[in-house]
Amino acid sequence: MSSAAEQFASNINLSSFAKAEELKKRLLFTLGALIVYRLGTYIPLPGINPDAFSQQFQSQTGGLLGTLNIFAGGAVERMAIFALNIMPYISASIILQLMTSVIPKLEQLKKEGEQGRREINQYTRYLTVLLATLQGYFIAVNLQNSGNTGGIPIVIEPGPFFLITTVVTLVGGVMFLLWLGEQITARGIGNGVSLIIFAGIVAELPRAALGLLALGRGTAGAQSLPVGIVLLVIVMSFALIAFVVFMERSQRRIVVQYPRRQVGMRMTQGEKSHLPLKLNTAGVIPPIFASSLILLPATAAGAIGQDSPEWLQNLQIMFAPGRPLYMTLYAAGILAFTFVYTSVVFNVQDVADNLKKYGGFIQGYRPGARTAEYLDYVLTRLTVIGGLYLTFVCMMPEFLRAAYPSIPVYLGGTSLLIVVSVTLDTVGQIQGHLLAQQYESLIKKSKLRGGKR
Repeated sequence: MSSAAEQFASNINLSSFAKAEELKKRLLFTLGALIVYRLGTYIPLPGINPDAFSQQFQSQTGGLLGTLNIFAGGAVERMAIFALNIMPYISASIILQLMTSVIPKLEQLKKEGEQGRREINQYTRYLTVLLATLQGYFIAVNLQNSGNTGGIPIVIEPGPFFLITTVVTLVGGVMFLLWLGEQITARGIGNGVSLIIFAGIVAELPRAALGLLALGRGTAGAQSLPVGIVLLVIVMSFALIAFVVFMERSQRRIVVQYPRRQVGMRMTQGEKSHLPLKLNTAGVIPPIFASSLILLPATAAGAIGQDSPEWLQNLQIMFAPGRPLYMTLYAAGILAFTFVYTSVVFNVQDVADNLKKYGGFIQGYRPGARTAEYLDYVLTRLTVIGGLYLTFVCMMPEFLRAAYPSIPVYLGGTSLLIVVSVTLDTVGQIQGHLLAQQYESLIKKSKLRGGKR
């Protein structure tokens, strides 16, 4: 049955896409929503001088602001109303998911189905507002402490009013993007929140590629790179893309056997199915969360400004991207969060209980505890490979930028992981819509033929 479905799916062509009116409407809605998002990344915060901030930003592209700018689609560089992007919501979602395994009330809500999911989503929104408020306040204070750039003040009129308007604007931008992402998920194609981050990264990639070519041509002044290094970066980028696609599509299929059943006077034969375990169950969450935690000292030092204590300034230097301590903790954080997040999103005990509930079992293992132990055994080994894979993809560009700091920060492992993962997921949903369209047309034709008879 599965092979027939795969063969049927392979026959989907452009003619079936032309007939899929619903799919075209969803694609147009998604495109329109992303255009609205991109327009918002060019609207500056009220009360700042965008040109003065842009000049100061150029000296910090390799640090915290450069990292945040990757996911904000250049909005941080322009200090736009969407400078925080959707990242506070991502952080809030991760925190709530981790807390569900610690707080019994949240774990109970998770098991209550749709109603519990809605309540957890509401808590996530509250936490998003709190995190966005804190981050917005840090940004506002940091802007006021930045002073002048070439004699031009970054903040036109510093004071409490500027702090309040900046925080309100940034929090409003986050919540608007959250609403926009939900609309894309409901009325468009793909996961809306993921597509917003994807659009920001992809929009800045052409500029990063042109900057890399300018470095190779020697038109970037003192920051020029040897042609061989530029070619190495290009080849490595394509190789990493192919490697990420292969690893993201890889999975371990565990055969699940269902017993024979008697229906009336007939005995139906036992069925077999597969329980797919992805090699990278955690997705792109571990690199994002690890980098966010490591950059906390830089965030605190930037918020305090020149009055920050010496030990915090030293800590900020030690945790700067490209430093040995940063890369060591970054790699360790990715590995640790891969295991933690995998255990949260894939509960082996719940899976084993569900198999037992519906009569399924894995050959050679008793339903229940023994099945859970076997699944944990397999998942642990897959997670080791997945964690090493994530660490390798994220650390390769870091080592390269440590040797050549002028390499654009957009050509990093985390951004590449997000782009490839979201692309695979969105293409899969488009194929699913086309497949459903084909099935509907076949059913209509069969009904018409049946009616004629």
